[in-house]
Amino acid sequence: MVARTVTILHYEEQESSCCAHPSPPQWDPAEDLRCITANFQYLQASGWYWGSISASEAREALLTKSEGTFLVRDSSHPQYMMALSVKTRCGPTSVRIEYKKGRFWLDSTTSHLPHLQTFPDVLSLIQHYTVSGQTAQDLSSVQPQTKPDHTERADKDSGVPLKLVQPLHSLQGFPSLQHLTRLAINKHTNCTDQLPLPKPLLRFLQNYPFFI
Repeated sequence: MVARTVTILHYEEQESSCCAHPSPPQWDPAEDLRCITANFQYLQASGWYWGSISASEAREALLTKSEGTFLVRDSSHPQYMMALSVKTRCGPTSVRIEYKKGRFWLDSTTSHLPHLQTFPDVLSLIQHYTVSGQTAQDLSSVQPQTKPDHTERADKDSGVPLKLVQPLHSLQGFPSLQHLTRLAINKHTNCTDQLPLPKPLLRFLQNYPFFI
């Protein structure tokens, strides 16, 4: 909360201040830490966050999968935290995930940026595009540090739509039976706190409020 001081102004100053626009509230950097920490906790629990693998390794993992298979990994670009790697009809490609002041969105060309929704975490972003069936077109592709292959170049230039269908779990993050049960419950209700369950089970559900 920002405190305001009351100042006695001259008439001219009071008159000019009538048209002044209030300054936007300041962003607390501590909120970045809270938001990013919660986001990575969700990702670690998801099973389809692959950590610090490269774009080439993500491409190799997705190469033989069906269209719409995806994973989230750390971005190799120093200005971004994460990237979404997905199998398109033209092959695997990657899109950077942007973050600013507690909101995440997919990297895009300038003309498309105002139309992209923002989300409080990456899980909400992924779940939105998966459930809605929307496709994000003409997105800026994350390029590996080595020279990009022709498949990724064609995908970026032609604006191949990115369709998200199902996540690709890592070997270390394959979901447990408890997690699969949690996903099934979350898919059928948004009010898990009202379920007649013991408090430890309710906390387990609330620690991952997603169904993907």
